[in-house]
Amino acid sequence: MLPAAMSNPFREDLVSRSRAEACTVVIFGATGDLTHRKLVPALYNLAVDGELPHGVKIIGFARREKSDDVFRAGLEELNKEVSRSGHDPKLWSEYQESIQYHQSEFTDIDGYQRLADRLDEIDRERGGAGNRLFYVASAPEFFDVILESLKAVGLSDSADGCWSRVIVEKPFGTDLATAQHLNQVVNETFAEKDTYRIDHYLGKETAQNIMVLRFANAIFEPLWNNKYIEQVQITCAEHLGMEGGRGGYYDKAGALRDMVQNHLLQLLSLVAMEPPTDLSADGVRDEKVKVLRSLRQFDTPELIKNNVVRAQYTAGHVDAKQVVGYREEDRVDPESMTEAFVALRVHIDTWRWSGVPFYVRVGKRLPKKATEISVHFKAPPNVLFNAIPGATAGGNVLVIRIQPDEGISLRMISKLPGTTLRMEPVKMDFHYATSFGKGSPEAYERLLLDAMAGDATLFARRDEVEEAWRFIDHIEKAWHESDNAPDMADFVAGSWGPKAADDLLEQDGNSWRRL
Repeated sequence: MLPAAMSNPFREDLVSRSRAEACTVVIFGATGDLTHRKLVPALYNLAVDGELPHGVKIIGFARREKSDDVFRAGLEELNKEVSRSGHDPKLWSEYQESIQYHQSEFTDIDGYQRLADRLDEIDRERGGAGNRLFYVASAPEFFDVILESLKAVGLSDSADGCWSRVIVEKPFGTDLATAQHLNQVVNETFAEKDTYRIDHYLGKETAQNIMVLRFANAIFEPLWNNKYIEQVQITCAEHLGMEGGRGGYYDKAGALRDMVQNHLLQLLSLVAMEPPTDLSADGVRDEKVKVLRSLRQFDTPELIKNNVVRAQYTAGHVDAKQVVGYREEDRVDPESMTEAFVALRVHIDTWRWSGVPFYVRVGKRLPKKATEISVHFKAPPNVLFNAIPGATAGGNVLVIRIQPDEGISLRMISKLPGTTLRMEPVKMDFHYATSFGKGSPEAYERLLLDAMAGDATLFARRDEVEEAWRFIDHIEKAWHESDNAPDMADFVAGSWGPKAADDLLEQDGNSWRRL
């Protein structure tokens, strides 16, 4: 039995979200890395913090032969390494009693019927019908059969007074057509209100703070438009390559599908959206969808050549270690035309953002791991201080750091101490780790808790997913189906990407912010 949350008589006044409810969590693909490194440790951390509802049970569904004890032992070993809260053997001993293993092939309908019987037994032990949360964390090729099998044995139906919900991991399709197909399968199985398409970037504390920063601070929202903002940059840099056999998946996906279609377009939507009418899930997602529908489409090869750069890394050095080029990586095609880096210049055709370029870049084997959004405000008229050193230092820059050092900084121009008038840029910095006296929860902790509470605000809606794919499809087709495909650039591993990505901004008189 999992420990109950501590009683707090003021909780209702302090918490502006629905309360998570006890349920049985069924994880499909339970022997995979996601379950061991993210999902089970996330639930454990919630238990440590007293946030996990009392009575939650976890069933791992996978194909390998394992006993409950063997399954639990493997989870515990990795939890010792990755848990944000550390590892408490006594608490884990209590926690693991709620973990069970269910062996079955994903295509075996009898396995789902046995699962249904097992869930009914758990409900009888509870003394009545219970809530169920199904987490589809398997390989994407099994998404359809898992969903259809759940429906076939009646597990997608909820008992009176209870709920049955499904979380679907990314990738949600590989293009618009497959996403539409998967949406159809999901919607034939679960109602849209019970469907949670996960994007873990939306669970990150700083990503959630974007709306608060904009709409709860009167100093920002009046300036959040093309009159005052010159450009917006979104960067997701990774220093890793294709370790751990990741090349087999990545070489079929690429940076555009793997990161831009979901994570980075979600961040862009939060930055660019209009104020929602309310903080309901649909209120927020309605505005995000409007942004995606307003993206200027790259519907000709010429537009793509002028606004999108793709590249692969060659051999170089990262963290003082020599690394191979992308095409020499394990499980990567030696003649691969899959991009490991992509940079885009995006325009949003609305009154608020007309004329403001959004620059997006993501890549492997860059010098460091970092994800940030930088909002570059226009420089003031250079009249008063045009003869003063430092006067050309540029405008104010607001930086929202998503990872690894979550926080916000604002660059301003200030006078240097001394008897002469000299100016230099300075920063006002806010760090989550030091400002609140507690670490931020992991993204999956928040998202799992929201799914248990029925709050879909931080999950993608059907039309969000499809509009994002509609934008991406034009680029993918130009790259892989056009007779006039844009070139594949290259860059040395450990550098900040190809020269073509720098040139993309220089065309507008801009440059990438140095991370």
